[in-house]
Amino acid sequence: MEVKLKPTLSIVVPCRNEEESLPHFWAEITAIIARLEADGVAAELLFIDDGSTDGTTRMIESFAASAHNVHFVIFSRNFGKEAAMLAGLKEASGDFVVVVDADLQHPPSYIPQMLEAVKSGEYDCAGMLRTRTGDSKLRTFFSRYFYRVISALSNMEVIDGAGDFRLMSRCYVDAILQLNERNRFSKGIFQWVGFKTKWYKYENVPRVAGDTKWSFWKLFLYALDGITAFSSKLLAVASVMGVLLFLLSIASVIFVIIRKLIWDDPVQGWASTICIILFCAGLQLFTTGILGEYLAKTFNEVKQRPHYIIRKKQ
Repeated sequence: MEVKLKPTLSIVVPCRNEEESLPHFWAEITAIIARLEADGVAAELLFIDDGSTDGTTRMIESFAASAHNVHFVIFSRNFGKEAAMLAGLKEASGDFVVVVDADLQHPPSYIPQMLEAVKSGEYDCAGMLRTRTGDSKLRTFFSRYFYRVISALSNMEVIDGAGDFRLMSRCYVDAILQLNERNRFSKGIFQWVGFKTKWYKYENVPRVAGDTKWSFWKLFLYALDGITAFSSKLLAVASVMGVLLFLLSIASVIFVIIRKLIWDDPVQGWASTICIILFCAGLQLFTTGILGEYLAKTFNEVKQRPHYIIRKKQ
């Protein structure tokens, strides 16, 4: 008689300084796990502690001591959420893997629905699209245009509102793990590997406790990382601007000569000259900055340092 094995689900939870949120998350996720096990799914919970400095580590260890299906990885310091997600995907052993935040902005109640979509075999991934209810107008504006810009520059569609909250099949996870670059931008990596994704929309949910780790400046730098990680078109933009500026300078010289010959108009415009000089200097610094971004990424890749260092795991 053939024994049918239970499908297994790994729930990866990257967290940093989530001491206030974890009790709420634990109460909700354990209820979801009980529901999954009642439906014949064996679930494991995998916490990735990204260098927390509060009581997060101690709380995670207490969770692992109280349940056999709870595991953890503790970093030696803060390496960033991208490294934490990568560690979670590497350590996850389930047939299916879901990434969910500990602050409950990713509602765990959607996990069973996401699992059903991927278990059916029709889809390799189920992702959640967050609406921007409650976000400021400025943040909404920049977020929407970021997705448009990166989609245009990278020749792949990065969907507005798509985040890290997604449930993946084992083949999908294995494909992601083949991309071993140091400068990781998961939103782009998830799209680059392809596969079929089922999208669900959900309302923006505020943090259950604590403060967000993402300031506007951090989000801006993250967006810049994403654009440079998946597109080299900015280098072409710098070249095109240089050519256009050269053609403009040639046209300006011709105009000055003609004006002098026909109207005998002496060359004037000290203020305009200074403006042009400042404009050209700013453009040169801008294009040099673009080159610097790509050079810095190349430098980081060549060093081949590990994405993270584990201090302890169970």
